[in-house]
Order: sequence, then C-alpha cells, then structure tokens
Amino acid sequence: MGHIIAAVEMAKLIVESDDRISASVLMMKPALDSTTTKYTESLTASTLPKRMRVVDLPCLEHTDVRNTSASWMASLAEAQKPHVKEFVSKIKAQSELSPHDSPQLAGFVLDTFVLGMNDLAAEFGVPWYVFSASGAAFIGLMLYLQALHDEQKADLPEYKDSDAELEIPSLVNRLPAKLLPSMVFKRESLPHFLGAARRLKHARGILINTFKELESYAINSLSNGEIPPVYPLGPIVRCKGNSYDVGSNNINDYKDIMQWLDDQPPCSVVFLCFGSWGSFSVDQVKETAYALEQCGHRFLWCLRKPPSNGKIESPSDYVNFEEILPEGFLDRSVKIGKVIKWAPQVEILGHKAIGGFVSHCGWNSTLESMLSGVPVATWPLYGEQQFNAFELVFELGLAVEIKIDSRRDLSKDGIIVSSDDIKRGLKLVMEPESEIRKKVKEMSQLSKKALMEDGSSYSALAYLIEDIMGN
Repeated sequence: MGHIIAAVEMAKLIVESDDRISASVLMMKPALDSTTTKYTESLTASTLPKRMRVVDLPCLEHTDVRNTSASWMASLAEAQKPHVKEFVSKIKAQSELSPHDSPQLAGFVLDTFVLGMNDLAAEFGVPWYVFSASGAAFIGLMLYLQALHDEQKADLPEYKDSDAELEIPSLVNRLPAKLLPSMVFKRESLPHFLGAARRLKHARGILINTFKELESYAINSLSNGEIPPVYPLGPIVRCKGNSYDVGSNNINDYKDIMQWLDDQPPCSVVFLCFGSWGSFSVDQVKETAYALEQCGHRFLWCLRKPPSNGKIESPSDYVNFEEILPEGFLDRSVKIGKVIKWAPQVEILGHKAIGGFVSHCGWNSTLESMLSGVPVATWPLYGEQQFNAFELVFELGLAVEIKIDSRRDLSKDGIIVSSDDIKRGLKLVMEPESEIRKKVKEMSQLSKKALMEDGSSYSALAYLIEDIMGN
C-alpha cells in the first residue's frame, strides 16, 4: 500500500509540474490488502490530473501468495511482463502514427520491488528510473549489503542473531546488524533483495521519496559518482482531504473521530497506528492497554484484528473490542481515550489535538509525521522498519524509542513489548517542551519549504524533468 500511494503521488507531482509530460501508472494485482483495492478504485479521471491515467493490469490468479512477499512480488512482476510489453507497444505505435498529437515514450519508472522489468525498457530503447518509496539511507544500505555479500562473501542471514555493528556509508552511526531488513535474514527472499541492489547501479536515475534537509548525510553519500544520479523529490504523501477510504461505510466513523479530536486540548492526544498490515497478538494488545491506562495521557488507538494463523492477508475489523481488551478497559478510559477500527491517518496527524504518534515507522508514516510536526515513538514490526526506527532515533534525533528491534515477522507471535517500555515511550513522546518536539517542528517547516519554488525537492524535480525531456 505504501509503495502504491507514493508512486501515484509521485506521478502526479511530475505530471503537474510540466505540461509536456504524461504518465501511465500500471497496477499489478491481486491485491492482498483491501484498502489497496479501495485506493485504486478511487483513481478515476475525475481524481487524477490531465495527462495521467492508472491502468489495472490483468489479474493473475496463479501467483503463489504463500511465498514470501519478495519472491511473490518478483514472480508476479515476471508473469506481468507480456501485459506490460503489450500496453507499452500500443503507446509506441500510437506515437509513431501521430507523432505530433500523441506522447512519445520517454522511459520507465520502476518500483524497487519490480526492477526485473528493466529489460523491457531496453527492448523499447528507452532509459529506466528507479522509484524508492523508502529513504535515501535505505538505498545506501542496499548497496552496502550487496557489496558485502558479493565482494566479501558475507553470509547475511547469519547476522540475524549477531551482536555485530556495521559501518554503512549512508549512516553516521554504526548500525547493529540485528536491525537489518527482515528479508536479508530469510534465505528465500535474500536473492531478490540482492538482485534489486545490483540493478540499481544500471538505472538512469534514482527517484527517492525524501528531501535533502531530512537526509542530507545519506543523500551526500550517494552523490559519489559511483551510482546513477539521485533525485530527492519528497516528501510525497497523500494530500489531506483526499481520503480514498472515506466511503459510505465509514463516513460516520470519520466524523466521529474528528469530532472527538475537536473536543480535546491542543497537543494532548497520543495517536497509535501501525499501518495497513499492523496488528498484534492478544497478549500484546493487553500490554498496550495497561500502558495507556497507567500513563494517563489521552489516546486515539487504531486496533486491528490479525489474520488467521498461516494466512497472508491484511488485518480486519474487530466486531467487538471488548473481546480483546482487558475487562473494563473501555469503561475506565472512556473520558480520555478512544479505540477505533480504522484511521484517516493524514487527517488525524494534521489535527491540533495530536501531540505524539506511536508508529511502526513505515516510511510514508514517517514523512506524514514530519510534515505535520508530530514526534514519533518507534515500534517497528516488519520489513525495513527497524532500520527506519534506528535512523529516526539515532541518526536524525526526531523520535523516541519504545522498541527499536521489535520484529513481528521473524517469530510466531512477535516479540512482546512490555507495558513498562510502552509507558516510558509514551511519556517521552508526549513531553511538551522536549528537544525532539522542537526539532520535529523545525523539520516540518523545512519539509514544506523543500517542495516550494526554489526548494531542494522542487529543484531536484526540475533536473529530473530536464533529463526526461532529453529522452
């Protein structure tokens, strides 16, 4: 979901910046996340800029979702190649028939999950660019781990339980190896990670959802001439007031949430939300509830039901929160807290009542919190989120730690984060005059300036457009 929204918003940004450019965004299915389907269905001609369209590729039912997400995505991309080739061939044929009236093919932009599509760009004789929905430091990590594996023959999965610390060129501080992305520790997904890292070096350019003021050290480390040019275009997030998932089924929930926030004092509410795939075991839910009761802060908690054991699907709604929460919790906390099944995250983070954000540290959520000036308490779950949490806390000083090495996807039920750890993090993130809060407020201003005329991301976009037009 994070990749799809970021890619669509990035395409909008490019198209709206120059009326000579058109974009077709090709969507692969099946969608394991129901909110992904809702989002793609909202992308109609009336909601998109002129000269931009979203195209659903045919649904391929034979792809095996029991595989790891990386190998499943790679097999899905490979199976979609003929359909992508057919679509692009039509664009090419139309431009040759009407060279003055139809857009000319200028290149491919490939998400990091599907860089195996790069050979299609070569077939059509056009360059290809990478789009990273993660930060610049993570691109540096990919390149470092690929060199460590290929040149030094390191056995990367062995780092899972290691106390080693790694010197990553895109980080100032040494990174504990146990915070590497989960797919590096899994032998079935590691080849896909390394393959993507190798292909990065052959792209025409790398488009990254970040901005120079946030990741200056990492961006500078990538500007050594050894890899393609880097274009920091962010922060690219979904716009407030563009809630694709506010439909007839939850419009009343939306109004109820926002009305409740309107009734709270400024900066008094801590918001807990863990992304489209964030859910917890019964024991972990209870630990979280105990911490919220004990710390006494007002809270808004998005609580999702995990899928059945063994199933790869997104979390669902609880029919009754009382079945999962400690007995009497809802009654005892009724004056200070609200538990919800769904959260319009951008709108909530932008509300004046929100004072802190307990987050899984997905990169989209990180950028949304920076834009809104809300400090984060880190609680990573899967993917590269442990790395993101490390960067936020230790590299950038823009977050506090609840847990930095929690990892749901490498154990059966996930590591239980104690109520004491949660309570400590809640108190730190809600500290009204903390240095972290001041730094986040400053970064919020810088993030907005980056997108304005003559800002760092605005300038990077101009360089990218110049390069595209040269194709």
